[in-house]
Amino acid sequence: GSADLDCDLLVLGAGPGGYSAAFRAADLGLKVVLVERYAALGGVCLNVGCIPSKALLHVASVMDEVSHMAALGVDFGAPSINIDMLRSHKEKVVGKLTGGLAAMAKMRKVTVMRGYGAFVGANHLEVDETSGSAQEKTGKKQTLVFKTCIIAAGSQAVRLPFMPEDPRVVDSTGALELKEVPKRMLILGGGIIGLEMGTVYSTLGARLDVVEMLDGLMPGADRDLVKVWQKMNAPRFDNIMLKTKTVGAKATPAGIEVTFESAEPGGTAPAPQTYDLVLQAV
Repeated sequence: GSADLDCDLLVLGAGPGGYSAAFRAADLGLKVVLVERYAALGGVCLNVGCIPSKALLHVASVMDEVSHMAALGVDFGAPSINIDMLRSHKEKVVGKLTGGLAAMAKMRKVTVMRGYGAFVGANHLEVDETSGSAQEKTGKKQTLVFKTCIIAAGSQAVRLPFMPEDPRVVDSTGALELKEVPKRMLILGGGIIGLEMGTVYSTLGARLDVVEMLDGLMPGADRDLVKVWQKMNAPRFDNIMLKTKTVGAKATPAGIEVTFESAEPGGTAPAPQTYDLVLQAV
């Protein structure tokens, strides 16, 4: 069929994997098209992942260090937090990096197309155009012909079917929006992403609970390191619920009421608890 565009290399996904491949191929003289559904290049990592979370973690770590100075005889007093300024600091960091990528793509004459890509043949990709800041479809479609394609489409957060549709239930992207600081926060899943966001919210004033099905936090990491981390960070947590499954949740005026069950036969489960913010990080 007739195509709107043809290229040597098509890269599907403009995260760190995709944009690196696209830029390298362009440097080697290939004609490159980069397809990305979101408004900014950089994928989850730059926009709603590693970069914004480290920007906030840096602030949290400085705040924590300052608070420990009191024991050495230098007291800075309680910090006053301007959450709007903190959020815009994080957005500036992200904007600088994603803006830099857009400029690099232009410089290398990489064609960037916005939309969802779907393969319609061995050498054809149909792009369903998206617009706005998120991924609303415009209804316009274009077909691309390519010699070679690299798929670098990344991953998505899991949504638990029993969690209510409620602004007080967020994934890591929602947590990074930093709308306000909850009094009580539940981290669903004891992995690194949830604990990073928990650390930030805790330093800003939230009390944390964490629930994990397995028998330890950060399952992939070295147990000796986790032990040290847990000892240092114990004051942040009211409850660390290991070998525990989350089985239900309902939205109430007071908060999100979450029900637990022991993940091992004969184990005892904690009583239902109510939270101002629940972070799904499984």
